[in-house]
Amino acid sequence: MKASDLFVQCLENEGVDYIFGIPGEENTDLMESLADSDIEFVVVFHEQAAAFMADVYGRLTGKTGVCLATLGPGATNLMTGIGDAYLDYAPVVAITGQAGLERVHKESHQHVNIVGMFEEITKWSQQIKVAHTIPEIIRKAFKTSLLDKPGSVHIELPEDIAMTDTGGEPLPVAWIPVSQPDEAEVNRAAELINKAERPIILVGNGVIRDRASADLRKFAEEANIPVANTFMAKGVLPSDHPLTLYTVGMQEQDYVLCGFDTADLIITVGYDFVEYLPKYWNDEAMHKIVHLDTLPAEVDAYYPTEAELIGDVKESLKALSGHVQRKELWPKAKELKSQLEEKLHASDEESGSPVKPQRILADIKKAEKGDAVIISDVGAHKLWVARMYQPDKPNHTIISNGWASMGIAIPGAIAAKIADPDKPVVAVVGDGSFMMNAAELVTAKRMGLAFVVVIFHDSKFGLIEWKQLKEFNRSYAIEFTDPDFVDFAKSVGAKGVKVEHSSDLLPALEDGLASNEIVLIDVDVDYSENMKLTEQLGDYICKL
Repeated sequence: MKASDLFVQCLENEGVDYIFGIPGEENTDLMESLADSDIEFVVVFHEQAAAFMADVYGRLTGKTGVCLATLGPGATNLMTGIGDAYLDYAPVVAITGQAGLERVHKESHQHVNIVGMFEEITKWSQQIKVAHTIPEIIRKAFKTSLLDKPGSVHIELPEDIAMTDTGGEPLPVAWIPVSQPDEAEVNRAAELINKAERPIILVGNGVIRDRASADLRKFAEEANIPVANTFMAKGVLPSDHPLTLYTVGMQEQDYVLCGFDTADLIITVGYDFVEYLPKYWNDEAMHKIVHLDTLPAEVDAYYPTEAELIGDVKESLKALSGHVQRKELWPKAKELKSQLEEKLHASDEESGSPVKPQRILADIKKAEKGDAVIISDVGAHKLWVARMYQPDKPNHTIISNGWASMGIAIPGAIAAKIADPDKPVVAVVGDGSFMMNAAELVTAKRMGLAFVVVIFHDSKFGLIEWKQLKEFNRSYAIEFTDPDFVDFAKSVGAKGVKVEHSSDLLPALEDGLASNEIVLIDVDVDYSENMKLTEQLGDYICKL
């Protein structure tokens, strides 16, 4: 058989349903083989969007997302989304074409060392040099993408290898054993927790990745220990749960850190340094730390672990549950919970024009009723989503935080609808980040998808302005001109709605979520709130 046919058989054997990408000359044999398969190829307008789609698909489903590009610029266009999957720990396999091996030893049209480039942003990057190795390489790629902390993997298929005659068949997809924590460390961790008077649980993205939210909730409730989560672990506890202390992750001293200042033990569960460095919540390295994760703790002066439970997060939580005594919730934790609720909802009903970011998010929460998947792009709005938006379910708020890449939300919304067509989806974007992949609305329309896009509109790179004003008290080179977003929506076959006053927002959101089409809601946002928040955090004093 042809090597490209074997390649596709191996993809089918791995359970691949979708490949996101753009075909090219050097992968025509592979595309011809895909044409006769059951795998759906989703054609996009930019390879970056394809990688983002694979990234979000992997996060939401737990299966490895797959994207494809040709050599040279097609491959390099994938790299932003692949970097996102690498640092945000999403399982993705990127496939790229390459020139024939007979010309890669010399200067050649569109040929550069793509494998070497991808080595820096993947768990494994490999060129197929011999056709009969295809089953081994594909099996290793998919297994590696899911092992330990998941991540991105890269396979390069040169065009002359793709057309080679070869033998072979796909390798069996082996079950990955579930690792168990060391019993001595479980006992040591339980002893530390039982002695602690004011413990806090810090939950990271690893709990979402390991689908361990129910186990985390059970452990927290049995031990009666309050829980704070990172940006990417939103929803591990419902927003109205009595033990939730909501979200940490602002680099400035945020209110929730009062709890950390007062605690005598921090239990980190699935916590990734890439989201929120320990120095921001343990700046004097005073806290004792119990670490639960799939990998040993990173070495960091601000992260002095006294026990490490290494293994599947679910299994570590289950093992610990039987050894930890139930505690009385310390009074100051109750007080902090009350204060946080007051601050998080203080502006929910504030009316006006332009609309405060807090009001926009409060209305999104009212409209989606706790069921929608929210895909946040990166910009000033992301910090408001991360701080204020509290979902009721895990894996229902997708934020790029390790890589923090603009442009993820529209491709991410497409992936979310593909992953679960019946689930409502809201893409929350700034006008700058929206324009980076706005063309993919055409992709969504072509596929018959329906979701809501909410644009925080200020005609600026608002997050950069926020930083500049904070550091230098002036801004520079952050303004731009936007198109008429309502007309833009109409031009791609979507519905556009302009919101200038807060009173018009909730009806627009409710109508959009009830619609069977793409609805773009353009909201004039009041980003004077950014500096007000900075001032509040600058005056932060823990009064508990």
